[in-house]
Amino acid sequence: MSSPPVAIPAATLIVIRDRIGQPPDLLMVERARTMAFAGGALVFPGGRIDPGDEALAALLDAGDDGAARVAAIRETIEEAGIAIGLEPPPSPSQIALLRRRLHAGDSLAVALDGTGLRLALDQLHAFTRWVPAHRHTRIFDTRFFLARATDAEHASVDHTENVRLLWAGAAQLLADAAAGAATIIFPTRRVLERLAGLASFADALADARRYPPVTITPYVEQRRGVPHLCIPEGVGYPVTSEPLSATDRG
Repeated sequence: MSSPPVAIPAATLIVIRDRIGQPPDLLMVERARTMAFAGGALVFPGGRIDPGDEALAALLDAGDDGAARVAAIRETIEEAGIAIGLEPPPSPSQIALLRRRLHAGDSLAVALDGTGLRLALDQLHAFTRWVPAHRHTRIFDTRFFLARATDAEHASVDHTENVRLLWAGAAQLLADAAAGAATIIFPTRRVLERLAGLASFADALADARRYPPVTITPYVEQRRGVPHLCIPEGVGYPVTSEPLSATDRG
């Protein structure tokens, strides 16, 4: 029997915008339906870790998850036009320049050259990590990070891999999915359920500290004769299974 494909290292950024007296907004992008992975789904900004991300993280001696942090910052600039994890806070014109350079194929290190900006990787906070083990042709080893929204008014979709950008609360996103108005894949749904019970970025950060990140690998288990896709109990997720027939795995 053949083994599952090797997971592609990836990173994603959960950008949280606090609202007074209301649940916080989350930054989401809708992937183009033509994309091979999660086509048509709402996801957090992110993507695969590139060699340039690894090289920059090594140069900075940024640790085990440094390349993922660099990738999350880069992908969020590319996909949403928001520059988190940079100091000093970049101006709209600087963000636009970075985005043009990245879309042209420059690494983040090259894009930053001459801008006077530097990375502040500590603005990203490790939240979770998902590594599926199914036999699809493409799977990702994805590290999720939390970050507080900055320059949210300048967010805009890139119209390449993604077709729409929106800010919405976790509960609203889940309700839209339940009503058939949005597509959300299994890992994103479980993360949204976890975030739906939190009232602020500070609460999300406290939750990440309460449940230090562990690697989540979903597995199939029979429950009352029905196959369910499951994740471990006791690691912060309020919902840990759903019928396999109802699951969108990307």
